[in-house]
Amino acid sequence: MTLETTLAAIRPADERAMADARDRQARLTKPAGSLGALEELSVRLAGLAGVCPPPLPEPATVAVFAGDHGVHAQRVSPWPQEVTAQMVANFVAGGAVVNAFARQSGADVMVVDVGVAIPLHGGPNLLDANVRRGTRDMTAGPALTREEATAAVEVGIRVAEALVEQGARALLTGDMGIANTTPAAALIAAFTGVPAEVATGRGTGIDDETLTHKIAVVTAALDRHAPDPADPLGVLAAVGGLEHAALTGFILGAAAARVPVLIDGVIAASAAVTAAAFAPDAVAAMVAGHRSAEPGAGVALAHLGLEPLLDLGMRLGEGSGAVLALPIVSAAVRVLHEVATFDSAGVSEK
Repeated sequence: MTLETTLAAIRPADERAMADARDRQARLTKPAGSLGALEELSVRLAGLAGVCPPPLPEPATVAVFAGDHGVHAQRVSPWPQEVTAQMVANFVAGGAVVNAFARQSGADVMVVDVGVAIPLHGGPNLLDANVRRGTRDMTAGPALTREEATAAVEVGIRVAEALVEQGARALLTGDMGIANTTPAAALIAAFTGVPAEVATGRGTGIDDETLTHKIAVVTAALDRHAPDPADPLGVLAAVGGLEHAALTGFILGAAAARVPVLIDGVIAASAAVTAAAFAPDAVAAMVAGHRSAEPGAGVALAHLGLEPLLDLGMRLGEGSGAVLALPIVSAAVRVLHEVATFDSAGVSEK
């Protein structure tokens, strides 16, 4: 699907299915409201699927989109750029944190090269969809052309579409890219209206001096481009990254297929606010896996009205928080499938 046809396929949540889910929750053998946020999550997922109970979110796949960034030249990260390609190889080999968590949660891991600077060797779970070898420096000019941004978004759409066609019933967002929290902060600031210092965090753990410099870099890019949130493709082209654009498409593709998409940390959150700018109804497909320690992630989730399922002080990325949250999402849906009602179980109501 193209970006245009994907946006046309995204629809609002089904109100009748949500009402049916609320009614069923009220009749299950438990005190009303006793499962807290899980109850409203099950209602949202019924609205997304258009049926109660909604399908179990199994099997699930986390797609790790990888890219490099021209803004790395501004010394916003202490890590060398070649670490992006090295970590992609680690994902493919199964040796990263997201791989370990995915094995625990029963999710598959797919790695997508959408913009890594160093050409990569193949692997059974590595997709070569490289749009260009890293973005341009967003402080010197647009990070991408509109055509490149569109191409990256459509990589994400195609990945989501293919995974759903192969049977995936939940999609999880993953990312890799040295310096990618800098464009993420710029995207979040552009779409939410907060200043750069509110959206920008320490990423891989930079010191105070580097954080001050990083905020200045984000501010300079926003001042240079004055990105218009009413033109989400233009914002992506000006200050985004290739993995941010692909994740935006991945989220939109999930929404078009009416399959839940678990949002990970600040990179995925920046893609989520971008996706919502393209299609506000796409928020119905989004589940916030965890509250990242990166401040911009909290800003983005609040903008979307999403409450994260976990708060563990994590800021790794890779999809780690989304994968950890997957069993919780499954549990919320399983309640609607398997818990007896008061009538069917012969249990007296109060």
